[in-house]
Amino acid sequence: MKTKMFAAAAAVAMTATLAAQSMRINGAGATFPAPIYTKWFSEYNKLHSNVEINYQAIGSGGGIQQLTSQTVFFGASDGPMTDMQLGAAPDKVMHFPTVLGGVVPVYKIPNVTGELKFTGAVLADIYLGKIAKWNDAAITKLNPGVNLPATDITVVHRSDGSGTTYIWADYLSKVSPEWKMKVGVSTAINWPAGVGGKGNDGVAGLVNQTPGSIGYVELIYAIQNKISYGTVQNAAGEFMKASLESVTAAAAGAAANMPADFRVSITNAPGKGVYPISSFTWLLLYQNPKDKAQAKTVNDFVKWALTDGQKFCADLGYAPLPQSVVQKEMTALAQIKVN
Repeated sequence: MKTKMFAAAAAVAMTATLAAQSMRINGAGATFPAPIYTKWFSEYNKLHSNVEINYQAIGSGGGIQQLTSQTVFFGASDGPMTDMQLGAAPDKVMHFPTVLGGVVPVYKIPNVTGELKFTGAVLADIYLGKIAKWNDAAITKLNPGVNLPATDITVVHRSDGSGTTYIWADYLSKVSPEWKMKVGVSTAINWPAGVGGKGNDGVAGLVNQTPGSIGYVELIYAIQNKISYGTVQNAAGEFMKASLESVTAAAAGAAANMPADFRVSITNAPGKGVYPISSFTWLLLYQNPKDKAQAKTVNDFVKWALTDGQKFCADLGYAPLPQSVVQKEMTALAQIKVN
């Protein structure tokens, strides 16, 4: 009888110990990297069954807000936090690039299935509402032989605070002085034209449902939704399609001159073979978090994501980080106070 009682007590103690060791970590933010983050969290859970990372893809703006209010342990953004946003946070926030991705112009035009060419100036004028028809001379000149219809262009943009919007607007500001002056760069902007969709998936869905529409999404959302997307002229004058190679090329210069806080823009990067609407995406972590156990676990996860986790990038349309950036991040991770 005593043996059974001891065994039962031991089982209860073991269950309690395992429960105490299990950890659920909450994060929120960008939809741009959501497919790769979902994959990472799942794969990491297979290796560490006691660690469950819950991520809400609510947009970069929402992720920054929730991190600032400390309702999540980590945030995620495709646009680096501004000095004002960093100042509003209760403690120092650190940026950690995780992968590279490209934002592509997606469109649905009846009877047009080819790959359209765009310049930055044309994209800016479409989003400014200055180019309103698909057969506008500015578009047809770039696409000789394509029978573009005389129909209205429906502009689709993000309705939520979005790092993908930040990347798009950052690029347009570099190629269009009018865009820079009238609209500028932010995760949430006052759109001159168009209709809004929530998240990359919301924009992709609206474009898919709306003949004559154009939008912008992270590459994997165009691929997964089977939406046509165009090439964009880079700073060297080449019309480039977003790919692992062309996005990686965009990061080459930044990798060699990465600032200590990792806040860097690589849109419209110089050089041949570069896709011009490329960006890092960042995890946002407090340097001195209150929960040291979660801090240690997230630190271990980030180290895994920056190394072993990078092998999952290609299948999901992301480019892995340059090794020089990974090495700098490993050093920066040591600044997170885990005890």
